Amino acid sequence: MFGGYDRFESGLAGFGIPRNNPNRGFSEMYRCYSVIMMQGNERQNVNFGGKIILPPSALEKLASLNIEYPMLFELRNTNKERHSHAGVLEFIAEEGRVYLPHWMMQTLLLEQGDIIEIKNATLPLGNFVKIQPQSVEFLDISDPKAVLENALRNFATLTQGDIIEISYNTKIYEIMVLEVRPHNNGISILETDLEVDFAPPVGYVEPKPRPKTMADKMKIDEPDSEPKGWSAFTGSGQRLNGKTVKVSAQKGSTSKKSVPGGTTAGAAAQTPSAESQKIPGPLNLPFGKLYFGYDVVPLGEKKNDNNTESSSPKPFSGEGQTLRAKKSASSSSSNAVEDSLRTKFQISFSIIL
Repeated sequence: MFGGYDRFESGLAGFGIPRNNPNRGFSEMYRCYSVIMMQGNERQNVNFGGKIILPPSALEKLASLNIEYPMLFELRNTNKERHSHAGVLEFIAEEGRVYLPHWMMQTLLLEQGDIIEIKNATLPLGNFVKIQPQSVEFLDISDPKAVLENALRNFATLTQGDIIEISYNTKIYEIMVLEVRPHNNGISILETDLEVDFAPPVGYVEPKPRPKTMADKMKIDEPDSEPKGWSAFTGSGQRLNGKTVKVSAQKGSTSKKSVPGGTTAGAAAQTPSAESQKIPGPLNLPFGKLYFGYDVVPLGEKKNDNNTESSSPKPFSGEGQTLRAKKSASSSSSNAVEDSLRTKFQISFSIIL
């Protein structure tokens, strides 16, 4: 029975159909070059992806082996002890050559024409990856999740430690793969749900807390008990010069109310305490009114209200200046004598007439 099966496989081989080789190993040495050096049209999706281009002889050998699909490969630079993983896009390279993305050449520390070892690999489906952008410019992207999902369509694997490149809006962004799961070496991202975690970009500085504004510095004392009825435009204002504002009685409310001790509620309301002068009440300003904050007091200067009022300059205080020169005291006295003589002469003249 087994002899007939062997003759059947040998007959298929005679017609050009390869036999099912139990050997599952593929290992070849190629000279590597960047995709930009490949003849033909420029391939941006290959240069910013994770797939390589192999020669046709590699396809013939892979077809005769019992390997798992999709085809995944391990790329190793034996001289520098660097490795990575990749998928395959096409088998159209020249014999003895393999074309790699530019970022993969940099990750493996390869130069144009260096020898690289390529083996077939089996990687588990990934479920988690942690990445770190290598520039803070990545934060300028409005929707990084959509951009990353679109870019990873050109990748078949992700290897921990690689610095991949993606292109968006004519800009190239470098992204480092910090961690992958479940395998800490490399994972396959084909047809799988992948959770992506972002680390802070290289050079990112946490923003300093914003300085406290006037609204943050305002401490408004809440009343002990809320009024029973709603009243509009309640509260007290604050003047720019720091003086207190007299509170006028609202319409429909009594201005004075007798209280024990012989005082009135209206008088108590018109004489605010020191605490009420330091901390303004709730600002219920009418429409069209603006509040510009507290009066500005230089640091280190502590003045009382009385000293402030006495030392504050009075408005329109000073002396004016005229273009005429001031008359002297002698000229003013002589003018007075002339005026008195002129008056007497006019009186005497009128009596004679």
